[in-house]
Amino acid sequence: ADDFIDVVEGNRKYVRCIYVYNKVDMLPLDEIDKIARRPYSVVISSSALWNLEQLKERIWEELGISRVYTKKKGQFPDFEDPVVMTEQRGPCTVETAVSMIHKELLKDFKFALVWGSSAKHSPQHVGLSHRLADEDVLQIFKRI
Repeated sequence: ADDFIDVVEGNRKYVRCIYVYNKVDMLPLDEIDKIARRPYSVVISSSALWNLEQLKERIWEELGISRVYTKKKGQFPDFEDPVVMTEQRGPCTVETAVSMIHKELLKDFKFALVWGSSAKHSPQHVGLSHRLADEDVLQIFKRI
């Protein structure tokens, strides 16, 4: 009954989660397999360094986080400092990325080039409404 009231009144917010099971190197293989098959679960061993990369990827996936790398004209992309966006705050579009970089840049926006999985071909000439994917590279052009 409380869950129903919370939903109707909208005073409870459910957030995504991931269950991380550590120290699985101490369990038998069939038990590890059983736990790993549970929804939203990742099995790791921090001491044996098992599955840590998969954990990182699942965090990005499950939480709807996208990393977009920027590129200046004539230079290589900056893979050190991505623009980080989440689906919970709205769609991951070129417009969102540009406004996160600088609000004034949005006023002078002309077009962008995108490399990555959201592009039909590399680079793709796109506008503000283009939806970006995790690890896309974005180069912004502005009006002069």
